[in-house]
Amino acid sequence: MKTIPVLIGLSLLAACGSSPKVQYFQLRAELPPSVEAGALVAPASPTGIWALGPVQIPEYLDRDAIVRPSGLATLNVQPTERWAEPLRDAIPRLLQQDLARLLGSARIWRLPLPPGLTAERQLRVDIQRLDADTGLRPLLVLQARWTWVDPSGRQPPQVREQRIEVPAGDGSTDALVAAHRAALWALAKAITAN
Repeated sequence: MKTIPVLIGLSLLAACGSSPKVQYFQLRAELPPSVEAGALVAPASPTGIWALGPVQIPEYLDRDAIVRPSGLATLNVQPTERWAEPLRDAIPRLLQQDLARLLGSARIWRLPLPPGLTAERQLRVDIQRLDADTGLRPLLVLQARWTWVDPSGRQPPQVREQRIEVPAGDGSTDALVAAHRAALWALAKAITAN
């Protein structure tokens, strides 16, 4: 009879010890499905190198777990929903890739530049916000400021800023990650337009 409570106790401990399954989400290299083939600008001739860097993100996004805002000031860290690649690595990689699609791959390089290569312009990007809006409909908001710098120092820096809003489908994490990708593409287009 003493073995039954012991077995029940062991069963309860085993149930408590199992952790929920972790899901990993990736910002994919492919363009968002909403991008039409005609939206790509023909690559420009490979004259004038742009150096991309640094690309900064808010500290609250620099973590493995996906963060969702809630209410007016709460951030909920989703312990079972994680980024497959840190955003501090994914965002600059995708931004460089998208700029290369729009301008030609020979024009866009990330800092530090290889020996012997000189940049005509340096692009510094500061992502100030990249998260869901807690309004009535699921929406991803990207707020970014970018600065064009003349490495020679002959021209003063030029600063631009833009807020990009992308519908986040049904609000699921998968739809939210897809909206992240669409927002980064929209940012690349905004940068090339200025």
